This record gives sequence, structure tokens and C-alpha cells, in this order.
Amino acid sequence: VQLQASGGGLVQAGGSLRLSCAASGRTFSRYSMAWFRQAPGKEREFVTVIRGSSNIIYYAESVKGRFTMSRDNAKNTIYLQMNSLKPEDTAIYYCAATATAILCTIRESTSYHHWGQGTQVTVSS
Repeated sequence: VQLQASGGGLVQAGGSLRLSCAASGRTFSRYSMAWFRQAPGKEREFVTVIRGSSNIIYYAESVKGRFTMSRDNAKNTIYLQMNSLKPEDTAIYYCAATATAILCTIRESTSYHHWGQGTQVTVSS
């Protein structure tokens, strides 16, 4: 699976952005798809995931209620709608995919075998 993320940019606090991640491959619907982010000087952190088997979505507490994950299997694409953005949301956002994630490790970056190139999100105060 190859992943291509897009949609990042510069936005003022309180604004919105929508990220997209297009995937190659015919078995897209089977993959759990996630977004991670990495701010300068910080470790990569989990943002959200949608499971391939059930389409159940999990969010990090820091984005719950503001970010919405979705997927379109017909287009092999996932989306991250980000509302009420805060300066602390500034980071490079990466999409990731795995066919083998289990629930107890689905928030860990090491569970993912395929990564997109990242897209920069900058939120100004």
C-alpha cells in the first residue's frame, strides 16, 4: 500500500482544515487507517484511527470533539476534518495503514507498516 497525504496548510486558531490520504491497492477496505502527527522536538503521536474490520473510530483525547475521521472505500481515501484548530495542533500529519493492528496496540506507531509522506499543518494564534 502506498499512501499520499495532502491538504495541510496555514490557518488561524479556530479555523478548519481537511486532510486527505489516498491509498493504492485493491484491499484498502481491509486496512486500519490512522493519522499521526509530529510537532518539532516531540515524538510522533496518535491522532485517530478507523479500523478496517469494523470502521470503528478512535480518537486521541486532545482532538476528540474537534476532529472527525472518515473513509471512502470507493475512492481508497481517508479524510481528517479538523475544526476549532489550536496552535498546539501545529505538526506534520502523517497517514498510516496496517492490515494487522490489534486493539491494544492500534494507537502505537510501531503497529503501522505503511506511511504517507506527511503534510504540514500550522495553526497561528
